[in-house]
Amino acid sequence: MIMPQQKPPLRLSWIMWGLGALFYLMSFFQRVAPAVMTDELMRDFGISATVLGHLSAFYFYSYVVMQIPTGILADTWGPRRLLTAGATVAGLGTILFAAAPGIFWAAAGRLLIGASVAVAFVGLLKLAASWFPSRYFAAVTGMALFFGIIGAVSAGPPLRLLMNLYSWRSLMLAVAAVTMGIGILIWIFVRDEPGDKGYANLIASENEPPGEGALKNIAGKVAEVFAYRNTGLLFFIPAGIVGATLSFAGLWGVPFLSTHYGMSTSEASVLTSALLVAWAVGGPVFGWLSDLSGRRKPLYILGCALCLVSWTILFFVPGLPFYVLVSALLFTGFCSGCVVVSYAFVKESLPLRLAGTVSGVINMGVMAGPMILQPAVGWVLDRNWDGGVLGGVRIYGLASYQKGFSLILVWVALSFVLLCFTRETWCRQHT
Repeated sequence: MIMPQQKPPLRLSWIMWGLGALFYLMSFFQRVAPAVMTDELMRDFGISATVLGHLSAFYFYSYVVMQIPTGILADTWGPRRLLTAGATVAGLGTILFAAAPGIFWAAAGRLLIGASVAVAFVGLLKLAASWFPSRYFAAVTGMALFFGIIGAVSAGPPLRLLMNLYSWRSLMLAVAAVTMGIGILIWIFVRDEPGDKGYANLIASENEPPGEGALKNIAGKVAEVFAYRNTGLLFFIPAGIVGATLSFAGLWGVPFLSTHYGMSTSEASVLTSALLVAWAVGGPVFGWLSDLSGRRKPLYILGCALCLVSWTILFFVPGLPFYVLVSALLFTGFCSGCVVVSYAFVKESLPLRLAGTVSGVINMGVMAGPMILQPAVGWVLDRNWDGGVLGGVRIYGLASYQKGFSLILVWVALSFVLLCFTRETWCRQHT
């Protein structure tokens, strides 16, 4: 007989969390998939770089808007219902995107996908806080990034190879079916907290029953989390790092490498995927080192500074030898893993009862980076386009890319400056 005071075994905790992580994996797949479809999407819908940037960013527009409501719902509905509903709606949005006869319906599909997968990471953080001891939180958050990057890498070379055999529309329909299947598994097996399985809860349950009163309290909770100094700073800081990574690996890196390093789309997607794999490795490493050192700020500052230097080399040193290019991409991706420190950092900066809300707020800031930078880089590319076309697709010069990528560097530099003003938590939860 299971005694109420018995803590859940780690194996069970990983199963609960892992099913949620599968949905997060699919959310990253959807986030990055347009990077290997740029030519097909521009050709099928007859669009420019600016419009393509917006089509990709429609995912982020709704994703960002949904973050604060998602944080509130994670604190009220619980992750099980939230993740199940998200996976179901994401499947429907993917069907709409795959069947879109024109750019309007394609954008509507991306908008629906972004709104629904917005629940994935916050729900996953809520499961981590409920099912794991607090000392594991940063490391488990790093593992979440690892799962996400697996999804992103799946949207790189594997997806590109499949597109040589099947149309992008057929493949997206298959993705819709997989996403809905994950939602069914979450509903059947996942529980919000250990008490639902007969084990002792690791934290006091503070979920409120869902209802109109809870949703009306959104503004009050948001105002409360922003009353803490680190919230405002950590709203903007990770946006620069994630914005740089997903603007390059998630959209503009493949055409940049193809045009200026003479690579095929498949070869370029391998390199952008390598950057994402390094990001996946760097996340758990930075999370683990941060937990081990008992500090959040120094490692975060170091990682951000190294990102700024390495992105500058990648963008403004043309004609890098292949081994230098690969090394720089891997190093940049690894250092970008420092962003996972944000979630433990901000969680410890506020009372635990606000964990879901502040996670939503911070994730809103995180996704604001690619939401703004993807179309902004595309706009700069079109402004500096010299008229080159190949196979019905616009070709952009090196100077155009450098001007567009300068926006990325400015935000990463801002992140570094703002980090210096954060207040160290010493890995201790605010009470």
